[in-house]
Amino acid sequence: MNTLNNFLFIALPYVALTVFLIGTIYRYKGTKFKFSSLSSQFLEGRKLFWGSVPFHWGLLFLFFGHLIAFLIPGTVIAWNSEPLRLIILEVSGFIFGLSVLVGMLNLFIRRNTNVRIRVVTSKMDLIIESLLIIQIILGLWIAYGFRWGSSWFAAVLTPYLWSIFTLNPNIDAVSSMPLVIQLHVSLAFVIFLLIPFTRLVHLLVPPLHYIWRPYQKVIWYWDRKKVRDPKSPWTVTKSQNN
Repeated sequence: MNTLNNFLFIALPYVALTVFLIGTIYRYKGTKFKFSSLSSQFLEGRKLFWGSVPFHWGLLFLFFGHLIAFLIPGTVIAWNSEPLRLIILEVSGFIFGLSVLVGMLNLFIRRNTNVRIRVVTSKMDLIIESLLIIQIILGLWIAYGFRWGSSWFAAVLTPYLWSIFTLNPNIDAVSSMPLVIQLHVSLAFVIFLLIPFTRLVHLLVPPLHYIWRPYQKVIWYWDRKKVRDPKSPWTVTKSQNN
């Protein structure tokens, strides 16, 4: 059992961090123009909306929730000292977790039922989406079955994670936690390891510059009725758009 714990909570994190660092740098240097989510919105957008929006908003909340508990655990514990604040935080986290699950399931179903989407789907897409669904379910299971996770995450898992980054791993606390929590932690490292090889790599290059970029003005000179008419003959005439 000690050997398995050492592999899951010491070896696996360092392998994941190493592969992530080297893999993302290599991929960005070699194929930076493929450093994207490979969106298939132009193939089908309605189902994508009901998958992408709840998934991304829910994931954003959960990501920053985990990050805050990792960076300032004392503040989180102090915030949770008031029962009402703790309940609000826990309920909000569970709701956003359900949002992520609903969105991910919609995306997975869309990818497997739409013929046009299946053509541009790789095996790695299916693998990473399956792992994400399992990870989300484990997270919801933990949130429901092991209450007040924001507090014990800050008190138990944060010291373990910091020990990994300071190259002095201490797994005593995490190795004695329930199996479902150990699976959740281990699977997080596996997903982290796979990021450079999947479309999840786009999370490293969010288009934040769009927030302050000036509006792009597009002027349309075509006859809209004519250009949208399927009976209009195709032509090689140079585009008249600016």
